[in-house]
Amino acid sequence: MTSPTPRAAIYTGSFDPLTFGHLDVIRQGAELFDRIVVAIGVHPGKAPLLSFEERAELIRGGCAGLASPCDFAVIGFSGLAVEAAREQGAAAILRGLRDGADFDYEMQMAGMNATLAPDITTVFIPASVGLRHISATLVRQIAALGGDISAFAPAEAADALQRALARRK
Repeated sequence: MTSPTPRAAIYTGSFDPLTFGHLDVIRQGAELFDRIVVAIGVHPGKAPLLSFEERAELIRGGCAGLASPCDFAVIGFSGLAVEAAREQGAAAILRGLRDGADFDYEMQMAGMNATLAPDITTVFIPASVGLRHISATLVRQIAALGGDISAFAPAEAADALQRALARRK
């Protein structure tokens, strides 16, 4: 009897900061795949609050806290998601869906990606009920206004975000 071929997926995003919503997608994806590569988008035109290194460390810590035999990796990428998927040997791109607006946007992206790379499938992961309202953009805004983000992001991410906001002042 031969071992099954590892099934790999890539999950792309800015992860600025890592939220419980991101971890939910990773957790659910880990039930479907043997390996998940979390790919942090690094784009010269964008100025995230957290450095690549901070985001990568938060993701590694978050994945380590998941009870899963799935193999996790964290990389940076600056090009097309389908190219990053190919480079990592991923046959699927994971995408989280919170609502209808996400669905419409993600369906467009899935169509474009399918045209660019028909061999790579997009897998949609629905957000768990209690996490559908979480958005990294809103988490950053709440934190910038001094609000408590502990319900939306791990404590380590909240601390890193506070440090990043203090650096910007």
